[in-house]
Amino acid sequence: MSEPNQAARLAEPPAREPGVPAPDRSGRRADLLAVAMAVALVAAATAVGLHYNRPNSGVVIFVASPPLFADWLPHVGPGSVFAVLTAAAVVLQGPALAARLPWRRALAAGYLASLAWIFSLAMVDGWARGFAGRLTIPQEYLHEVPGITDIPRMLREFSSRILDFQPDSWTTHVSGHPPGATLVFVWLDRIGLHGGAWAATAVVLAGSLVAVAVPATVALLGRAEAARAVLPFAVLTPGAVWIGVSADGLFAGTTATGLALLALSAKGFSEGRRYAVPAGSAAGVLLGFGIFLSYGLVLLGLLAVTVAVLGRQWRAAILATAAAVGVVGLFAWAGFWWLDGYHLVVERYYQGVALVRPYSYWVWADLAAVAVALGPAVVVALRRGLTEAFLPRPRRAVLADPVLLLGVAALLTMVFADVSGLSKAETERIWLPFGVWLLPMTALLPRPGRRWWLAAQAGTALAVNHLLLTGW
Repeated sequence: MSEPNQAARLAEPPAREPGVPAPDRSGRRADLLAVAMAVALVAAATAVGLHYNRPNSGVVIFVASPPLFADWLPHVGPGSVFAVLTAAAVVLQGPALAARLPWRRALAAGYLASLAWIFSLAMVDGWARGFAGRLTIPQEYLHEVPGITDIPRMLREFSSRILDFQPDSWTTHVSGHPPGATLVFVWLDRIGLHGGAWAATAVVLAGSLVAVAVPATVALLGRAEAARAVLPFAVLTPGAVWIGVSADGLFAGTTATGLALLALSAKGFSEGRRYAVPAGSAAGVLLGFGIFLSYGLVLLGLLAVTVAVLGRQWRAAILATAAAVGVVGLFAWAGFWWLDGYHLVVERYYQGVALVRPYSYWVWADLAAVAVALGPAVVVALRRGLTEAFLPRPRRAVLADPVLLLGVAALLTMVFADVSGLSKAETERIWLPFGVWLLPMTALLPRPGRRWWLAAQAGTALAVNHLLLTGW
């Protein structure tokens, strides 16, 4: 071989090994563009919101650090070091452990890691301010607990106390939710777990179930390898900032577990397992109770239908529906009719700050807030998921993929909640039960870059918690 030919040969790029895909450079550019667009959305919401906060602007958004309900307060706290160490451990070892451990052990490890992550983030603000005192402020549920001495009477009179500007009207969060949310904290008090620390502990323990329920659902619906990829992202979600501690973390964990049990019931029926019936019944009870935790959680019906369709076992869906209807009937028998409460809470909603918060701003700033809670990895995963869903391919393949369908269903619930105008601000916590179901799409992230996206998720949560004092 002549020297010129040899030089030309050496200059050629090496051939790829068989089975190894070409670098997805266009996909990476699109990923970075999606993140840049999300950052621009958050920046625009911040700039416009701060402009509205100026004196004499003529607009009231009632949020100090838009688009998040928070105050600007750079700080560190007792949980700072532990939060960084937890994040580093999950980023460095999480994907490998999720891929290698037996599945049940991987889920158990994910739950413990999620507990550590959520609690350490809460402790950045300190024990009283970040954990034990979160649910004891006058607007929260615990403010009403001492006055509830007769639960049946409370349920019978609940609707009559929803509207504001009357002597016995409920406090903000109690009036804004069905009685199930308040009942959880009353029941804790009745069994001797009094005060804010126990209430916060219950919320964190329940909220951490998201890290188990979401990947478990993906696995039960037939995508076991994808579920292992999702698990570390379910642990390091920036939404953990609000799971610890807001009642919406409890709502997210409860309903996510209900959807996982629905998938388990479907699998049990398809395999002739005995657990199919109790799992389906428990799914219906949790999902039925979910709409008595927050009115907006009725939108999770779309995700329940999605799980039922993917599970392909209508016996599970019928059983869960019957159990959910039973929960609704039990509340009605006790004196609370959900529709009455919903109509009254809409009226109460416009008796407060929602009357002055402009829809024209929050209809898009809400999306900026939830983008922060979801993190850049989910933004990229959503871009990839929507691209996959609309590629020219057989519709049957799309309709059978839980990674895509769960994410699309979650996106639709948030779009509907957004355009309804019944969520103006605070969607970083209010939409947690919907947003966690975008996590399955993180299985679409390229394997070589997953640790970087995990690090980006952790960095987002750490930045929010150390730069801002969140309201919940």
